[in-house]
This record gives sequence, C-alpha cells and structure tokens, in this order.
Amino acid sequence: MPLGQRTAGDKSESRYCGVETDFNEDMPRLLDFNFSAGFDFLLTPLMNPTYRPSLVATGSEAAVLPFAGSDLVLSPAQWSSHVVGKISSWIDLDSEDEVLRQDSETVLRQEIAWASHLSLQACLLPSPRGTSCGNYARCVNQILQGLNNMQLWLRVPLEKSDDDAMDGNSDQAIGGYTDTWQWWNSFRLLCEHHSQLSIALDVMSSLPSGNSLGRWFGEPVRAAIIHTNAFLTNARGYPCLSKRHQKLIAGFFNHSIQIVVSGNEVHNTSMGTLECSNHTNENSDDTSRHPLRSYLDYVGYLYQRMDPLPEQERFELGYRDFLQSPLQPLMDNLEAQTYETFEKDTVKYSQYQRAVCKALMDRVPDEKASSITTVLMVVGAGRGPLVRASLQAAEETGRKLKVYAVEKNPNAVVTLHSLVKLEGWENVVTIVSCDMRSWNAPEKADILVSELLGSFGDNELSPECLDGAQRFLKEDGISIPSSYTSYIQPVTASKLYNDVKSHKDLLHFETAYVVKLHSVAKLSPSQPVFTFTHPDHSTKKSNQRYTKLRFEIPRDTGSAMVHGFAGYFDATLYKDVHLGIEPSTATPNMFSWFAIFFPLRTPVCLQPGSPLEVHFWRCCGSTKVWYEWCVTSPYPSPIHNCNGRSYWVGL
Repeated sequence: MPLGQRTAGDKSESRYCGVETDFNEDMPRLLDFNFSAGFDFLLTPLMNPTYRPSLVATGSEAAVLPFAGSDLVLSPAQWSSHVVGKISSWIDLDSEDEVLRQDSETVLRQEIAWASHLSLQACLLPSPRGTSCGNYARCVNQILQGLNNMQLWLRVPLEKSDDDAMDGNSDQAIGGYTDTWQWWNSFRLLCEHHSQLSIALDVMSSLPSGNSLGRWFGEPVRAAIIHTNAFLTNARGYPCLSKRHQKLIAGFFNHSIQIVVSGNEVHNTSMGTLECSNHTNENSDDTSRHPLRSYLDYVGYLYQRMDPLPEQERFELGYRDFLQSPLQPLMDNLEAQTYETFEKDTVKYSQYQRAVCKALMDRVPDEKASSITTVLMVVGAGRGPLVRASLQAAEETGRKLKVYAVEKNPNAVVTLHSLVKLEGWENVVTIVSCDMRSWNAPEKADILVSELLGSFGDNELSPECLDGAQRFLKEDGISIPSSYTSYIQPVTASKLYNDVKSHKDLLHFETAYVVKLHSVAKLSPSQPVFTFTHPDHSTKKSNQRYTKLRFEIPRDTGSAMVHGFAGYFDATLYKDVHLGIEPSTATPNMFSWFAIFFPLRTPVCLQPGSPLEVHFWRCCGSTKVWYEWCVTSPYPSPIHNCNGRSYWVGL
C-alpha cells in the first residue's frame, strides 16, 4: 500500500516502502503477513543461509538448491513487483580462505541466476569489506555483462564507523572514520560504471556531515535501509527520527529513493499505531500485530507531510536528468511548439517589461513624455512576446514608442503579422523579415531588446548577434540585456555520465547538453567563467575567451567523483533588473532555461582537500563557435572538443 500521494497522479518510486526480513521457506505467508501490514515489497534472502556448496557431497541427490520455495509459490507479478532478492550476507569473495571464496562465488552466481529466473527487478548485494574488493567486483561485473534488466543494489553503510585505517589499510579516512563512499567508488570503478549497478544505503543512528551526505544524491541510490535502532522515541513512546534524519528522508523521497525498514522492534507500541497515518485499520488485528508497523506509519507520516510539488516542478518532471542538445538558433528555425513553451514563461517577460520601463523613464523625462518617441528594436522577435512586453512598458510609463520587430524565421514572421493586425499595432510596430546581422536599419535605435541568451549565457551566439546589431544602436543607446556572465560548478552526476557513456563514442563526451538537473550533487559553489557587455564600444573586441578556475571541495565532504560541470548564466537586463539560473541568484519560477552540462570523458576522483583546476575556452571561427574544456589538477584530462570537432554552434 503506497505511503500516500503528494500530488494528483503521483508516480514516484519513493511512495513504496519495503521491509527487510529473515529467510523464510513459506514465501506466500511471509508476503501476505507483511503486505497486509502495509509494506509494499520484501527485501528477503532467496537461499537458506546455512547452505555451503563445499559441504554438499558430489553427485548427491540432496544437492537441490535450498531456495525459498519454487517459482510457483508466487505469481510472476508478485515475484517481480513485491520481492527484492537479498544475496547471502555471509559471502566473502575476497577471503584468503579459498574454500570460503569459492563457495561465495558459487552461491553468488546461483542466487543471481535464480533471481533472474524469477524476473525480480532487483537484488541486494552484501556490502564490500573495504576498498579491497577486486574479486567480488570481478564476479559481479561478469554477471552484469549477461544480466537482463535486473538491477544489482550494492549495500553500503551510510554511517562512518570506527575503522582500522590507522593500521595502514587503503580505505580513505576522515577524522579517524572510514569514508564508506570509497567502498562504493572502488566497486563502481572496477565494474566500469555499469548502469545496472546501483546503491542501497544503510541508514544508522548517527549520520556523517551534510556535505558528505550530499554526495550520494549524485550517485545511483535506489533504496535506503533504515534500521529500527536509528529511530528515537517520542513523548508517547512511538518511534520518530531526528531532524537530520527527517531532512535526509525527505531528500530520499524527492529523489525517488525507496525506504526499507529493517531490524527488530525496539519501541513498545502494542497499544496502537500512529494516529497520523492513513495506514491505520482499526478493524484489522493482523496489521496491529506487525512488530514494525509503527515504523512504517512514521515513514508514511513523513511522506504525507511533504509539500506538494509546485506547478513548475510538475511541468519539469519529465525533463529531469534528460539530456537535450542545445538549440542552434542561427542555423535552424524554431518550431511553433518551442516558441509556445518559451512564451508561457511569464516571469521572464515581466522582468523584461520592468527593464524596458526603467530604460524608457531614464531615456525620456516625464515632462517630455508626450513629445519624444523612443525607437526600440526587438532583434530576434520570434512570435512577438518581447514586442508585447515593450508596448506594455510604454503604456505603463506613459512613453511614446516606435517598434521595429526584426526576425529571420519566415514562419514566425507570419505569426507576427497576424499579431500586429489582431492587436491594432500597425502604426506602432514595423516587422522586418531579415537576419539582424545583415539588416540595414532606416534609423538608429534608442533601445535594443533581445532574448538570445542560452543556458550558458553566450552559447546561443548572443555576442555575435548583438555585435552585428550594434551598428544600428545610437552611441548612447541602451541594450537589454546589458551584460551576462556564465558560471560553472563541478558535479557528481552518475546518471548523466552513464547516459552519455551509453553512446560509446567520443562525440557525445565532447558535447554540452541542456538538462534539468535533479540527481546531481553540487560539490562546490559555482564560479564565473565568461562575461559579455553590450553595447561594446572597444576597438579591439573579440568574443574569444579563456579562463582558469580553481574549485575547493569542503574537507568534510570526503572524497567525491566529478562527472562533469553544470553551467548557468546570470544576466543584467538593465541596472538592477536581472535574470538568471545561477543557483545562488536564480530568478524564481522561471522555466525558459535549464542548466547546461559539460561531461568529462573520464570522471575525476577528488580526495579531501585536493583542489580541482579547470580550464575553459570559448573559440571563434569563420563559420562556428565552440567550447573546449579540460581538468589539469588533481591530474590532467584530455582537452575536450578540440577545434570544435564534436560540438559547435553554427554562425
């Protein structure tokens, strides 16, 4: 029974809560007992934990594998939807005991084969015993090569426990504690970032730092196993979680990570269940007897009290972590659907209207408002939203306006003519069907308005376009926007990296993608990259740029994997009116731009306190503009996209 529903049509995987159980040969009864109590799936051993292949006599008729019942005891749908297989926890594939190692490898393969036969969606692998897990990872990697669609969840403890790092082992330690992220990272690297290898986090009573926790949201975490001893006791004797645990669980919910309750009952709640849960069934004696029911109720309570997703986020759900190629606005004409999406962004156009209002009032004093007509040119007018915003600004300020709407897309020009006729703007708006870079304007403009910005500011060639249009702006004219700056920050983005890697070529690793970032960990605050100012009256202007940046990852983050860089922009439209998506200053409720993602061909593993040095170039040729990027510290990467061989924007 799902935990609840945050919004209409809520389909998040995190609605479903599981329970970890011991081995039980009576699978139908085990499933019924837990299902009737409200749990949605079982995390349960598939094989009797006492079984050891080496103890079975060769050729013995008793060599039938001791699985928990045949495949017929549950329907295929029940196996697939309500059971996650738990691989025997005793296995140790890196043991120095050869018999144990061989038994472990045999059992691992037998259990995965049985789980595949049952069409399970996932199996839980035991936690590695440190970073020295070469043989374990080798066997799992071999299995992954021939696996169907089943996921393998590697169990990783989230708690930083006392370790033996002082003995000189290879585990990375922070302040005398093992960083278990290193266990995962070693295993993941040995398995070549396989997309079917993911994580189940063990959540204990103590938690590492917030920065350390944040790393995991960029990793492929599928489940969080919360142990009953992680729960506190409230005034009424019921289980509850600390504020830090509650915040972490909310993060899991927002990232479609499923909760699994594990352990024995440590709270005496036999008198009833939580009143706040919709799971309570007063007419059922069976559910009230489940020892972990009160923990499930509390998890359900946390899910139901989460704020509903705002309308904008519901709109963007389908775009989360979905890689899109950036627009080529000069080479390609936009389609009607693209225009329509952008035109719905009322926040963006209200900011433009504010900027035009301020520019008009600065340009024309109140006493001359009725006698002076301001010439305003919208370059890249599209289907007219900036024309409308400019005319509304003129009406709001009481200024007279003459508008030129310059648009190269002949299809959009058809719509512009219809709009002008419909609104009765014929005496105010002149439509010019032409590329702004080649248009010979009949007069010069007081104000030049454009919306040529891309996710990285200049990546849709705003500098080149506005340089071409600047010749018909008066010497003291105003450009809206007046400046814009691009930003980058290093991110852990396992899903994005695997999506790029799936293409198995160089081209996709040297392409920048527009993406609604969601399952990413932002490892350091963003830093400015390139800035462009308009109008640019310098005599030796060039749109080529180069910058070197140095990022410091907080020490309490621990080690982290950099899969690439998230890019943003911030623009000054006019004076104090700004527009942007840079996280610290982002314009609220605006959806015209998602971030841009620059991948790294080989992810960079950062150790605590180790700086990350990054180089970015903006290069200009006669027919194209492109970016190149690389890392030089902690160790050098190849220079990506040399000469724009893979990704470029056509002039």
